[in-house]
Amino acid sequence: YLLQDQFDNLEKHTQWGIDVLEKYIKFVKERTEIELSYAKQLRNLSKKYQPKKNSKEEEEYRYTSTRAFLATLNEMNDYAGQHEVISENMTSLITAELTRYVQELKQERKSHFHDGRKAQQHIETCWKQLEASKRRFERDCKEADRAQQYFEKMDADINVTKADVEKARQQAQLRHQMAEDSKAEYSSTLQKFNSEQHEHYYTHIPNIFQKIQEMEERRIVRIGESMKTFAEVDRQVIPIIGKCLDEITKAAESVDHKNDSQMVIEAFKSGFEPPGDVEFEDFTQPMKRTVSESSLSNSRGDGKSEPKFGSKSKGKLWPFIKKNKLMSLLTSPHQPPPPPPACASPSAVPNGPQSPKQQKEPLSHRFNEFMTSKPKIHCFRSLKRGGAGPEDFSNLPPEQRRKKLQQKVDELNKDIQKELDQRDALTKMKDVYIKNPQMGDAASVDHRLAELAQNIEKLRLEVQKFEGWLAEVEGRLPARNEQPRRQSGMYEPQNPAAVNSCAQDRESPDGSYTEEQSQETEMKVPATDFDDEFDDEEPLPTIGTCKALYTFEGQNEGTISVAEGEMLYVIEEDKGDGWTRIRRNEDEEGYVPTSYVEVYLDKNAK
Repeated sequence: YLLQDQFDNLEKHTQWGIDVLEKYIKFVKERTEIELSYAKQLRNLSKKYQPKKNSKEEEEYRYTSTRAFLATLNEMNDYAGQHEVISENMTSLITAELTRYVQELKQERKSHFHDGRKAQQHIETCWKQLEASKRRFERDCKEADRAQQYFEKMDADINVTKADVEKARQQAQLRHQMAEDSKAEYSSTLQKFNSEQHEHYYTHIPNIFQKIQEMEERRIVRIGESMKTFAEVDRQVIPIIGKCLDEITKAAESVDHKNDSQMVIEAFKSGFEPPGDVEFEDFTQPMKRTVSESSLSNSRGDGKSEPKFGSKSKGKLWPFIKKNKLMSLLTSPHQPPPPPPACASPSAVPNGPQSPKQQKEPLSHRFNEFMTSKPKIHCFRSLKRGGAGPEDFSNLPPEQRRKKLQQKVDELNKDIQKELDQRDALTKMKDVYIKNPQMGDAASVDHRLAELAQNIEKLRLEVQKFEGWLAEVEGRLPARNEQPRRQSGMYEPQNPAAVNSCAQDRESPDGSYTEEQSQETEMKVPATDFDDEFDDEEPLPTIGTCKALYTFEGQNEGTISVAEGEMLYVIEEDKGDGWTRIRRNEDEEGYVPTSYVEVYLDKNAK
């Protein structure tokens, strides 16, 4: 039997067992709080990095790498959900169950120890009764001995009367009887106590200890089962967490670097063809001007002054090139200016007959001017804003324009489909009202149907307009499967004057990209379509006036004829190449040799 004489120790031990159980409950409860906190932090983390709706960030998630990251965020959200499941299961299966069991255990323990204390008190009471009976028996025996001794003494004394002797005898007999009664009572009490004591130590107390032992063993088993449940709750979510991790791995394996880079190419390609090679500028011949002056010129070869304007493949203009008076005003002629007539004396020429000025870094000079002029900065901003351009997206490169137009057509088609769906629904409603007038007035729907019809017609006109622009762009773009022609003659030379104007002219005020139209008759493009694009171009401002000192017959492309003594407007100074750009009227502009004119610049001219 378990520690039958260690009642107090058992009481302390069972109380310690309950304390251990409560400590484990507290441990599990804190674990569930940690799981909930962890799940909350994971969800907040996932939410923090989710793309914001209708933002530029959302557009970035079309790449496989960013889609994989988005899948990771979604899986982390599910991963957090599994930690919430762990917390919920531990709370319901362990914390709640053990808390209820601890209350039952305390009640059972209290009952068992109450029974034990009651049995102990009973045996102690029996012991006290036995002790009292024993003392009474002992006292009565002593009283009987004294009474017997007194009787014998009185009986031996001859001086005592017979009556006194008889009285002493009776008293001795009485005490002897009382002693016998006490003896019988003590014997009976002793037997009863022995029986109770045997019952106490062999029946009651062992039973109580047995119940306490069973209670303690159940507590130990219960805490062991709870620990097992603690592990099982975690193990149950491992497959789902494994699936989350598998999905993350699958998303990572879906990352396609080739696809992403191709998407970037498709998103940003302009549709322009690259410029040709930059030709060698020979500074060892100061009187001979190089054929090529701009890094954007792609004319090759033999220094022909006649520009080849257009080619079999449609020449594309690069960003910021403005088509302003393309036939005559794009650049200065590609040859040195002629010297003044020999008959003129230097004293008669205010400016002095000057030879063409030696160019000082013409290529970098042109490029720096190209990159720093204010209209070009305006164009960059216009491109960055993206929403301030014209309706036909003519401010974009051809390929980007095609995509925007296609996107606009798709959006309009969706709007048309919505309007058609509404019209069909209203038509059905009208039919129901006609068949069942009590449900509503059919005439009340007519006004809305008319509005929908007007909206549909407007949207269809819009679609036709944008489809026309789209067809125009797609007709100008090269075939999608056309390989870059990088061999000899890979790009037909673009109009050198048009290319060089990138360094000298400003773009159109909205900073738009425009596309070069071929001037060859074989392209069969109406001249009016080309000219109409530039009707709104503002002429360059005048910066002074000039007087022609000699007659100059402008026979080369980009030059203008002047007569001696004629007054004209200056719109561009000599850039170091020996040519000055002048204007006679709104339609006549061109270059003349600087040594042929006397220039008067305005002080306030920029």
